[in-house]
Amino acid sequence: MTISLERTERIEMAEPGELTLDQLFDLLERMPVPEGYKVEIVEGTVYMAPQRDVHWDTIFEVATALRERFGGKKRLVKSDVRIDFPGEKNGFCPDIAKLAENAKKENGRWRCQDVEFVAEVISKGTGTNDYGPKKAAYAAAEIAVYLIIDPYLGRCRVFTHPQDGEYKRDLTLAYGEPIDLTDTVLGMTLQTEDFPRD
Repeated sequence: MTISLERTERIEMAEPGELTLDQLFDLLERMPVPEGYKVEIVEGTVYMAPQRDVHWDTIFEVATALRERFGGKKRLVKSDVRIDFPGEKNGFCPDIAKLAENAKKENGRWRCQDVEFVAEVISKGTGTNDYGPKKAAYAAAEIAVYLIIDPYLGRCRVFTHPQDGEYKRDLTLAYGEPIDLTDTVLGMTLQTEDFPRD
């Protein structure tokens, strides 16, 4: 892939640690990010990952199930929308985020305090973020349910009951097994038999 830069404008770089999360995203918006790539900032580091068919098809399966469950409240289900989370410079764009019914925006963005559910679909280059710093940030934000979907292994990990910055429950299920979330804020069972594999 070739990226042609025809800009004469120079982006002035600051010393490390000087830029805020908003400034970092502002710089990213002016950079030539290839189409079809998702950009996030995890602990101050910028990550770009390509959105593959399997990735999108999985997101669509989960988003469709959530929208069916919550009916006309479609504005409550978000995908790849920036939400700032606890920790040093954590501007994530969760694959799927389900907001509380009374969710509010602050500074033009949804607040992490109003996120009830997050699902991340593993990408080869960024999977360690999903199991590491993202999981820690979601637990610190007390996201009630965090679901990691792994199309390479054909399994899901469900983290619930956040307390003191960590999840107290961790359940692993193979594709094809239903994910029983009836005792959570979602009050539903998520079917996995149609999740595509990579």
